Amino acid sequence: MREAQFLNRNRERWAAYEQTPAADPDEMADRFIRLTDDLAYARTFYPGSRTVDYLNGLATRLHLDIYRTRREQGNRLSRLFLSDVPMALARHRRQLLHSLLLFLAFTAIGALSTHYDEGFVRLILGDNYVDMTRRNIEDGDPFRVYKDMDPLTMFLRIALNNILVSLRVFVMGLLAGVGTVYGLLYNGIMLGAFEYMFFSRGLGTASILVVFVHGTLELASIIVAGAAGLVLGKSMLFPGTLGRLASMRQGARDGVTILLGLMPVFLVAAFFEGYVTRHTGMPLWLSLTILGASLAFVVEYFVRLPARLLARAQPPPTPDLQPQTDMP
Repeated sequence: MREAQFLNRNRERWAAYEQTPAADPDEMADRFIRLTDDLAYARTFYPGSRTVDYLNGLATRLHLDIYRTRREQGNRLSRLFLSDVPMALARHRRQLLHSLLLFLAFTAIGALSTHYDEGFVRLILGDNYVDMTRRNIEDGDPFRVYKDMDPLTMFLRIALNNILVSLRVFVMGLLAGVGTVYGLLYNGIMLGAFEYMFFSRGLGTASILVVFVHGTLELASIIVAGAAGLVLGKSMLFPGTLGRLASMRQGARDGVTILLGLMPVFLVAAFFEGYVTRHTGMPLWLSLTILGASLAFVVEYFVRLPARLLARAQPPPTPDLQPQTDMP
């Protein structure tokens, strides 16, 4: 059978698998079996074709759904954070990588711009903040800003701000992803300008040890929220075989799932900023412990756990079919 004939014969059924959820686990299992049969056939007769890639991706997504359905034990909250969120990140790991690279690039732009133009930091952070920071540095307490407010008020304000910033970065994905890129641009340039202000005065190491006590989780949340926004934008621009509306619904569902996974991270980051960062004279070992634990959590939860779930959910290898010759 020629590949075009194979596609014409099965295209509608594959599209139905993408657009219409299975009614029950039995139907889901039946779909998976039929897809793996199609995949085995395509691998045998059309190796290296786009059809093989498409069927492998479709079978992987269906296998992920089966795996998620099997994890019905336990409460919904644990399933959300230990299964749904990591699996959404696994499906969109490219968007997470793109968000990280964009944020790092924009941070470098902010630092370089401040290096070549001293007035740039005032444009980004504002005259009042820059003047206050410089006075604090001259007074020997460069991070006094973290001590000016009572811990509870600071915790509540920072938690709300972090949630609003990440929500805005995600929702701006509705502007075909351009709004999300702008959100990453703004926050990345702000970070670069802020850090360069301390590094240029010989306080770079101190700023890392103090600011990143809460900043590790805070910045990771912005990057992950950026990935959620890119997912939303991608679902609009590249719906694939789905209709645009169906693709946007799927993108919005995955994006919201990812954002829900950030809620505890927002609260912990705000707690650190309100109650811990103010202790700028904490022992070096304690600061490094908090930084290391925060970074380890970010890598484990947002990168390694999704990768393990994705590897576990990959469809099993299908045996190659032996080509059959037509009878004369």
